[in-house]
Amino acid sequence: MGDKKLPKDSVRPWELTRRQHGVVSRSQLLALGFSSRAIQRRIGTGRLHPLWRGVYAVGRPAVTQRGRWMAAVLSCGPGALLSHRSAAALWGLVARFKGVEVVIPHSAYRRRPGIRLHRRTDLGPVHRRLVDGIPVTDVVSTLVDLASCVPEWRVERAINEADRLDLVDLEDLRVAVGALPPRSGMACLRRLLGRDALTDSGLERKFLALARTAGLPQPETQARVSGYRVDFYWPDLRLVVEVDGWRYHRTPGEQATDHRRDQVHAAAGLTTLRFAERQIRFAPQEVVRGLKTVAARLAEDARHQTSA
Repeated sequence: MGDKKLPKDSVRPWELTRRQHGVVSRSQLLALGFSSRAIQRRIGTGRLHPLWRGVYAVGRPAVTQRGRWMAAVLSCGPGALLSHRSAAALWGLVARFKGVEVVIPHSAYRRRPGIRLHRRTDLGPVHRRLVDGIPVTDVVSTLVDLASCVPEWRVERAINEADRLDLVDLEDLRVAVGALPPRSGMACLRRLLGRDALTDSGLERKFLALARTAGLPQPETQARVSGYRVDFYWPDLRLVVEVDGWRYHRTPGEQATDHRRDQVHAAAGLTTLRFAERQIRFAPQEVVRGLKTVAARLAEDARHQTSA
């Protein structure tokens, strides 16, 4: 791919192409010393294959998914970043996404067939990251954008995956989301992160209503059992119920404490049930069924022990 006008270290185009997953832009070639005529000649001989306006696959027309993503960002100009579902796939937050989504500054006007373009008024260098050499939106922006275009359960799964991969700290994520200006996806993400969570008293009232529906008597609340304070306790059934909200039961330290607590209760012959706030709010029948089933089994066990 050399050119007479190139300096002796003309291997640079090949190095650049390798770093960019087999693609290169016209502006990059011009900056490396290629003339417009040289670029056109290489297109004619099949050494460059146009992908989008001003971007080419080098050597062969087929490129990998990452090559397509890189080409799309290059084609959309300065400030463009891979975004939304494509960004989530690149970060590893979703299994895969075959399409191409790119965000550009709101002032830019471009159309690229095969690329879904988004615009942001606040897009800037602070939102730019590089993953495998591809310019992409930061994780917080990616999650907000994802929440604007996929079902809520997929967003929740992506948040958990970002947490598992140590890409975000959930408390930091809550703060960051709260500081962002309003845009599509914010309401969903805030709801999932618990910024719109029920208060302790509101969550307690909602759960107690479900327990009554399940036929359980009034429990002890905030009782000390086996050295730990628990949310709800039925002594006759030896049943403990803990309600886990996003705000208070998501850090690794808190999870480890919960596990130790459950192990101590199990060693003492207690049964512990845990319900997520989302279950109580959005799947109440699931909570009622779980309470009914476990309570019935524990009551039967208690009767057998008494008769024995």
